[in-house]
Amino acid sequence: MSKYPKFAAATLIIALASMPALAGKFNLGHDVSPEQIAGWDIDVRPDGTGLPEGSGTVAQGEEIFLEKCAACHGDFAEGVDRWPVLAGGAGTLKSEDPVKTLGSYWPYLSTGYDYINRAMPYGDAQSLESDEVYALLAYILYMNDVVKDEDFELSKANFLDVKMPNADGFIEDSRPDTPTLADGEPCMENCKQDVKITAHARVIDVTPDDEDNPSGSID
Repeated sequence: MSKYPKFAAATLIIALASMPALAGKFNLGHDVSPEQIAGWDIDVRPDGTGLPEGSGTVAQGEEIFLEKCAACHGDFAEGVDRWPVLAGGAGTLKSEDPVKTLGSYWPYLSTGYDYINRAMPYGDAQSLESDEVYALLAYILYMNDVVKDEDFELSKANFLDVKMPNADGFIEDSRPDTPTLADGEPCMENCKQDVKITAHARVIDVTPDDEDNPSGSID
């Protein structure tokens, strides 16, 4: 094995790129089928785009949660050991120890559906059916007091009717010098005439002092 694997790889890339006969003819990969694309295209947007058909009740979600989620997140979504807390946290966002849950932080319910569907249960991701994801989300909403009815059923039809507690806690960055995709293509090169350093860590006092080196300087 080469002592310089990065150098060797770079040399190989340059060599291949310099061979006109092979340019564009490496025969790598294959055409992607619609079925394969569908398997990856599982994101759910805040406006409901991507939501599948299905439904699930709080009671159904509780059963699934106890079986597949409680080992890490607790029977009541309170979290076990250092695993994430999924319920509570209201009023903590301004504290020194904010608790971010569907009930306290996330502005869109789609975040919950997308993440559960994409990454849960831990170690067995994407094993849940759509109805199970809806049911789990209904149970988590109930444990966060976002929905009050034990008989509540979440589905594609009423998904956007759920009002998240912190939906108004996020605002668009309206600063004129901060471009967004909504403003068109972002600048990727030669965007500023010059760059000026306006502050140093030592000046704004964010570097902790050391008893043996109170100035924070590096010898």
